[in-house]
Amino acid sequence: MTQSFVMKYQPQSVKEIKGQDAAVKSLIEFVNDFKNKKKKAVLVHGPSGCGKTSAIYAVGKELGLEIMETNASDIRNKEQIVERIGEAVKQRSLFSKGKIILIDEVDGLSGTGDRGGATAIANLIKESCFPIVLTSFNPWDRKLSSLRSKSNLIEFKALNYLSVFNVLKDICLKEDIKFDEFALKGLARRNGGDLRAAINDLQSLTQSDKMLDKNKLEGLGDRDRTEKMFNALIKVFKNSDLKIAIEAFDNVEENLDECMLWLDENLPREYENPKDLARAYDMMSKADMFRRKIKRRQHWRFLVYVNALLTAGIASCKSEKCRKFVKYMPTGRLLKIWRINQKNMKKKAIAFKIAEHTHSSSQRVLKDSFPYMKFIFQNNKEVSDSISEELELDKEEVEWLRK
Repeated sequence: MTQSFVMKYQPQSVKEIKGQDAAVKSLIEFVNDFKNKKKKAVLVHGPSGCGKTSAIYAVGKELGLEIMETNASDIRNKEQIVERIGEAVKQRSLFSKGKIILIDEVDGLSGTGDRGGATAIANLIKESCFPIVLTSFNPWDRKLSSLRSKSNLIEFKALNYLSVFNVLKDICLKEDIKFDEFALKGLARRNGGDLRAAINDLQSLTQSDKMLDKNKLEGLGDRDRTEKMFNALIKVFKNSDLKIAIEAFDNVEENLDECMLWLDENLPREYENPKDLARAYDMMSKADMFRRKIKRRQHWRFLVYVNALLTAGIASCKSEKCRKFVKYMPTGRLLKIWRINQKNMKKKAIAFKIAEHTHSSSQRVLKDSFPYMKFIFQNNKEVSDSISEELELDKEEVEWLRK
């Protein structure tokens, strides 16, 4: 299995964190002086892919502290939070001199399913014997106000393209990837400061031949439609915030039928746990039931259920976040459908020509005459040549009949 570049080149020390010097300095200061701080938690916030979680792990490693990570989307109510984190905020670490309690993606608490979750975390912050670090995309959500009031805020900004470029260049050198510097800088600019997305793009583009040039970068621009679908799949498969997942297909050009085929093709690549995979396919099955009701009875109000099941439904089926790199593939079923359609179109075109000459309908020809026509073309070249001339069949149609 190909290891994700994102995981393989995750920063192992504070020095390897690029473009976030002030934020990392504030984080280290908080952890070192935690006992003297009035607020016992920090809320680390910033856009996706700017290095928030990686920096926390690097700081923990540098200071010899264990990281106890929990994703907020997995512990939405008070009981789960107390069970998962309650003892951890008081117990000493067995294998290191201390620990950092990391609650990732607290934005996931801000939905209607949050039954006292944010308040429970706020209470644990007051009781904790260890520094608590929260991460968020949008700390100003009013539903996070109880956490915000108990925490110091540390901002991680979107990385400038040169910081992203330097990381990509380092990976290329380590992986023996040949690259055009202009193309690599273009790739760094393209992702708007999202280092994780840039690294994933680099791996995807160079996986087959270990080379990055201008043509491949231009190809990315030509593949906007496919890229939108890849990004949508990432929101469904990699994300644990159902509010984000449910909007995954909002900006893709494909209809939900095509989206379902993409999901069907890539689900087994992403969900390796058989139980997770079974639950995900059950969601697809339910979505397909609503889809068929829409087509049969024109009940378009069911469309919202199809989307919800294919996005948030499938996203909720994973027991843990998948961190490996998965190269998503276009659905092979679409190609099969296209080939079948091409075959049927040729068959109908031939039937139409026969119907014109025999004063019959195409349906009647397909039902009664076509099997015999195929037999003649496959077994008697002289007769079939005469028929093809009479019907004015082209070369491809003759070849198709003789297969």
